[in-house]
Amino acid sequence: MNPTTALTVRDPWALVPSLGNLDAYISAVNRLPLLTQEEEVSLARRLRASGDLQAAGQLVLSHLRLVVSISRQYLGYGLPHGDLIQEGNVGLMKAVKRFDPDQGVRLVSYAMHWIKAEIHEYILKNWRMVKVATTKAQRKLFFNLRSMKQNLKDEAADVDTHRSTLTAAEVDTVARTLNVKREEVLEMETRLSGGDVALEPQSGDDGEESFAPIAYLADEAHEPTRVLEASKRDWLASDGIARALDTLDERSRRIVEERWLKVNDDSSGGMTLHELAADYGVSAERIRQIEVAAMKKMRKALAEAA
Repeated sequence: MNPTTALTVRDPWALVPSLGNLDAYISAVNRLPLLTQEEEVSLARRLRASGDLQAAGQLVLSHLRLVVSISRQYLGYGLPHGDLIQEGNVGLMKAVKRFDPDQGVRLVSYAMHWIKAEIHEYILKNWRMVKVATTKAQRKLFFNLRSMKQNLKDEAADVDTHRSTLTAAEVDTVARTLNVKREEVLEMETRLSGGDVALEPQSGDDGEESFAPIAYLADEAHEPTRVLEASKRDWLASDGIARALDTLDERSRRIVEERWLKVNDDSSGGMTLHELAADYGVSAERIRQIEVAAMKKMRKALAEAA
């Protein structure tokens, strides 16, 4: 079967099961046909020339197995394999979007950087080491310390196979190789070798739940939904109102500002309908009608912006 034909179905993603069934997903992506260099270049040019989403889908599908392969390298950080694959797929899609087929490089080589970068970012955001790995050098230390420790042990002829910590000489070697401070190596090793603490309460043999950190670490003020709601309220009260006012004509804008957005020196509020009516030489009812129409227009503008 021609690879392009195999992928050009109406819904190519129907060929791939959900990541909820990881074994089925991996089996499916490994059966997807690879593209020849000519097919890859043709699809990439279609994508760049006209934003062809079907071409983008074929490029992504044919490289899903690469994401699976790369994600296996990061299973030692205690994060679900499915999540690592999902983040790697995001990196793959970014690579496909930016890929230039005329540079003479295959997509597989170009995409590796984007896939690894996205997985690295996910691990750093979600693993317990995030606060240590802040600089570029520390990130390099974070992702290389485990493998370097094993290599140093293998190179030592008289090594104690049960020893898990680095010797002083090995700490110096790691620090010099990765261009970080000796103290950073020691701190990183301590954190890497530390055990995880369960946040949720665990049921004991007697059926009673233990007291866990989740009971005292909860902070409703920083709960994501509340943070988003507060952020939206802040935006509506500042930039949102400003944008909505920009949709009004000069008279309507002044009426809204005088009625609702200004406070007099005596804190009695803005101008009354009658005061504005006197200014414009129309009836108070006409000012009210303009105000109602302006408020309706602003509400529509805010709804569209949100």
